[in-house]
Amino acid sequence: MESLINDKEIAVFDGQGVDLGNHQTSYTAGLDKETGKTKLKRDKKRLHELQRMMYANDSHSVLLIFQAMDAAGKDSTIRKVFAGMFPQACKVHSFKSPTKHELDHDYLWRSSLVLPERGCVSIFNRSYYEEVLVTRVHPEYILGQRIPGIDGLEDISDSFWQNRFKSIRDHEEHLAENGTIILKFFLNVSKEEQKARFLSRITEQKKNWKFNISDLRERARWDDYMHAYQEAISATAAQHAPWFIIPADNKWFMQSAVCDIIIGALEKLDLKYPEVSAEDQANLRLGYDQLMTE
Repeated sequence: MESLINDKEIAVFDGQGVDLGNHQTSYTAGLDKETGKTKLKRDKKRLHELQRMMYANDSHSVLLIFQAMDAAGKDSTIRKVFAGMFPQACKVHSFKSPTKHELDHDYLWRSSLVLPERGCVSIFNRSYYEEVLVTRVHPEYILGQRIPGIDGLEDISDSFWQNRFKSIRDHEEHLAENGTIILKFFLNVSKEEQKARFLSRITEQKKNWKFNISDLRERARWDDYMHAYQEAISATAAQHAPWFIIPADNKWFMQSAVCDIIIGALEKLDLKYPEVSAEDQANLRLGYDQLMTE
């Protein structure tokens, strides 16, 4: 199977006119479950190898952004795909409701503190995109950010959101120009599958802790969220910062697709381990001789 990084059902490099209704939530690119799981197991080994080479090269960094509706599978995908990664060079950051200290800064500040350094991977479980998604559905949250000139809901116009999209585009363009590979994943779960997963959280005792009644209040705003996602993806998809609309009804495919896409992006870098100079090779031989004569 060819890499999914260019699959038109999934990849969005130019977001003009994105319609989530045209993207199947149960799409599997012709894979069956057994093949998909086998592929993921094999691909994880390749991903770990590429990560080690990137760390040794120390020239690029990787920013992976995961956004989704509740119960789409962000946590399980991150856990499944990245288990076994070199921990010193791979960190996961979750962004919940901003603290008072974070609200005293602009909305990009807190995520900027944990951007990946060269050679490293940062995984954002939610991100600064919450500021054009959740706040788009709940604009009253904006009032708590004490932004000059925004004194009431009537001040939050379409130009306000367009300015935020521009800030995000500029931010990501700056990161890309400085060597950060940006891949953004929207885990596209259907409303029916979300219902089934919520019900399993309610009926299966070991999953009870995952359920929050507030999730149903957000579910009631499903259409508003889909509109917000479409707008955000359309406004911020670019060659240097693509979005991938990952079908999320089948977790095995979602996880395999995410891993496949990351591999495809890293392989474009043509990574190799750094070459050892003649002087370093001489030192290797010297070190070997010294150790063998102890």
